[in-house]
Amino acid sequence: MKNRQALIAAALATVCATASTSASAAQDKPAEKEKCYGIAKAGQNDCATGTHGCSSQAKTDNMESEWKLVAKGTCEKAGGKTTAPAK
Repeated sequence: MKNRQALIAAALATVCATASTSASAAQDKPAEKEKCYGIAKAGQNDCATGTHGCSSQAKTDNMESEWKLVAKGTCEKAGGKTTAPAK
């Protein structure tokens, strides 16, 4: 009976180790992001522009020159553009 319990314990340990390895591998891969212009709310932009040098300094909502990082492929669905506005 002890051999059977040992086999079951080993099988469960293998399943748990495989599951945790797969989960951590999925978390290690960062999601692809892209700059999305024109969707940042006031104070919620991600980086500098020509008018200021830091994130979180957008003065108004949805300025064409302000951008946020979003998941790749979602920018235009949110009403933004993936290219910087012409100067």
